[in-house]
Amino acid sequence: MSGILNIQINPVLGDKAKNLETVQDFIEKYSNKKPDLVVLPEFFSTGIDDKVMINLPEDENGGFVVETLSQMAKKFDTNIVCGSVIEKEGDKLYNTSFVVNRAGETVGKYRKIHLFQFFGGNENAYTTPGNLPPCVVELDFAKVGVSICFDIKYPMLYKTLIKMGAEIIVSPSAWIKLKSLTNKKKEEAALCWKSLNIARAAESLVYFVTSNLAGDMNSSLYSIGNSMITNPLGVVESFQGNEQGADFREINLKLVRELKMTVPVAFID
Repeated sequence: MSGILNIQINPVLGDKAKNLETVQDFIEKYSNKKPDLVVLPEFFSTGIDDKVMINLPEDENGGFVVETLSQMAKKFDTNIVCGSVIEKEGDKLYNTSFVVNRAGETVGKYRKIHLFQFFGGNENAYTTPGNLPPCVVELDFAKVGVSICFDIKYPMLYKTLIKMGAEIIVSPSAWIKLKSLTNKKKEEAALCWKSLNIARAAESLVYFVTSNLAGDMNSSLYSIGNSMITNPLGVVESFQGNEQGADFREINLKLVRELKMTVPVAFID
């Protein structure tokens, strides 16, 4: 069995040091479980504000955020999917997720391809769609594919990841909704989110891990939380509420490997 620590936080806007401290506190709290993988949310280090994120980019190596997480990976002997940061290369900004191994080495990097530019979203106004190949990293316990948030709406990306051998697919997210929605609309939004998670896991025969921001983002927006770990049969094994927190779950990669041999979805078009 392998273990995943899934963290969701309500970040302090613009305070990277404080948000990284929160992450370390959660990893330390669960360190006795010896997680093989820690997954963090999209924009966890800055929170969501266009001006703040644009003015606090990291370099092509992930800067302060990834360097700090690399030290945590070594300290706690775990692999970390570093949520996402705004990465600056030349005059362009990308929404980028880095993966570091237990030695603190960066072994994967994925730039978000499908930017949120619908229903009032404007991610495309300040970031550029990813120009790197899809990312599957061979860690010491599993092959892990990386996606980010709104990518979940595009199943062909996941088809590519499973063709590349992914056994776990992670999705650092900041699934945001308007506070002004009626309770019914909020329930519908949560159901849509849960359904997408289940679909991506079951159709790809992988463990699908979404780490989401949680709670109020500003006066008009909130993130629904509901971070999830869903197994390859579409069973939700971990479901968090909408408060800051973390959850550890053991997963059975033997199940993934047996299913992929029985139902070779990666090779069926």
